[in-house]
Amino acid sequence: MERTTEDRVKVLLLFLAVGGLIVGLALQFVLGRADLAQLCWSAATLPVLAALALEIIRSLARGEVGLDVVAALSMSAALLFGEALAANIVAIMYTGGTFLEAFAEGRARREMRDLLARAPRSATRYHDGSLQEISVDEVIPGDRLLIRQGDVVPVDGHLAEGTAYLNMAALTGESLPISLEPGAEILSGSTNAGHAFDMVATEAAKDSTYAGIVRLVEQAQRSKAPMSRLADRFSIGFLAVTVLIAFAAWWATGDPIRAVAVLVVATPCPLILAVPVALVAGLSRAAQFGVLIKGAKPLESMARIHTLVLDKTGTLTDGRPQITRIHAEAGYSEDDVLRLAASLDQLSKHPMAQALVAAAEARGLVLHLPAQTEEVPGEGVVGMLEGKPVFVGGHGFVTARTGDATLAIPATEAGSVLVAVGVGQRLAGTILMADPVRADARAMLRGLRDEGVKRLVLATGDRAAVAERIAGDLGLDAIHAELSPDRKVQIVLEERKRGPVMMVGDGVNDAPALAVADVGVAMGARGAAASAEAADVVLLVDRIDRLRLGIVIAKRARAIALQSVMVGIGLSVVAMLAAAFGYLQPVQGALLQEAIDVATILNALRALRIPVPVEGAVTHRAT
Repeated sequence: MERTTEDRVKVLLLFLAVGGLIVGLALQFVLGRADLAQLCWSAATLPVLAALALEIIRSLARGEVGLDVVAALSMSAALLFGEALAANIVAIMYTGGTFLEAFAEGRARREMRDLLARAPRSATRYHDGSLQEISVDEVIPGDRLLIRQGDVVPVDGHLAEGTAYLNMAALTGESLPISLEPGAEILSGSTNAGHAFDMVATEAAKDSTYAGIVRLVEQAQRSKAPMSRLADRFSIGFLAVTVLIAFAAWWATGDPIRAVAVLVVATPCPLILAVPVALVAGLSRAAQFGVLIKGAKPLESMARIHTLVLDKTGTLTDGRPQITRIHAEAGYSEDDVLRLAASLDQLSKHPMAQALVAAAEARGLVLHLPAQTEEVPGEGVVGMLEGKPVFVGGHGFVTARTGDATLAIPATEAGSVLVAVGVGQRLAGTILMADPVRADARAMLRGLRDEGVKRLVLATGDRAAVAERIAGDLGLDAIHAELSPDRKVQIVLEERKRGPVMMVGDGVNDAPALAVADVGVAMGARGAAASAEAADVVLLVDRIDRLRLGIVIAKRARAIALQSVMVGIGLSVVAMLAAAFGYLQPVQGALLQEAIDVATILNALRALRIPVPVEGAVTHRAT
């Protein structure tokens, strides 16, 4: 049965139980037909009881015993001994609770639809001196393929001739495109960021890198162990106490109605209702701050995280190139160098070009449109600006065109890129660009330590030197670099031996690890759709400090849920004893149980007002 069908059945059962109660009350108190009212309440209860019995059989087949057994016993006993109204009330509370629980635990995934949508469906193959469009499944090793600008590489292969300029962010997480020489390996899933090039396929589509990532995600999602419902952890003890009190009352008095009253008042609605209400309230509170938690199970898991595994690009770092230093030659200012570079780069789609334009606009610099521009993929851009030839690109590219080799190459850090700017026959200056650590990363990691996270681990596909530079003084417990998607999965599985693991990432290459972690967190503001679909939590705002906020809310919501459970159980036990001594009849017990439900639900709703730390302060309001 599809999940949507199950949800519809739960809604139908809830409306049937409520409708039966209303019609039955009208029959008894308006028309004076108590006999028809009893039939109406019984008829409204039986479908709920049948669905409940089916669910109990399924649970027992899985070796599980839940609170559903108590609800089934109370409805069955009430119907058997002519207390149809009490049975109907129990049915309403049970169906209402299961509906809320289904809503709280409903997953927001669409079975990797976006990940699969990005995978190329066709390829352009050379055949008998012409080009033909074929299905990607028809590509065989040895085929020569044309990869146009902007195309996603359909299969693994190697560069046939010339140079290629590829964006590998989807596979490695590296935000800066790379240049490849003839014979270099090309991985499926990378994007052509330069001119069209030819490649020779070395793998079929099903055996290529991108298809492997899709399979990893699907396998990881299937292998993740399901978590039991929080309320079910109390089921065996509560069931034993309920049955013991009910049969003791029947045996001591010989009155079966005493047992029915005990069972009705013992219906675990505080557990069935309060837990999902508290968790749904926690989900709502987190969403106010841009933390989308996809259900109650991830929220429960977030409250118990032992290890945090972080990708680098887009998580610890901003994920976009930024200017770290500008050096201006004599006769030019830093603003002059940036204005010249950004003016020429206005027509380029290169990530660094766009970053330069954004930086110039942020400084309020006036940019002019260049003329006669030409972009050499992977090297630089040339054009006429204010009547002079201007060159922007790598140091060698610019010095070769200006003829000015007097400027020594400045020292650069691992993972940084040098952009040179030339005007006419001389160098104007250089701009150093890198993907820096987020300003809030250090504070966020310290805050997570304060919230009980024991281990902080960096797992990135980037080079080891870059990972070491980024890690710096962040206080990480382990650093893993140059990882493939399957190695990231292995790192997560190894860390899970120590305790529950949260994985944070933003690229397609992170999706398998996000899926296999106890809690996967995706940077959804700018991250890949695949990582957002595979993740349990999506940060809808581009702020890593929201991670701590989500954990604070999860821990407090879970604590409120547990508190509601304990209060509900305590009140139910007191009410059971009262029923056992004859102070409560079945209908009275059902109504008292309603009052207990209201009290526990009101307590659970406190999760809507959980105070959270935001930028060093505690707030009760969404930002």
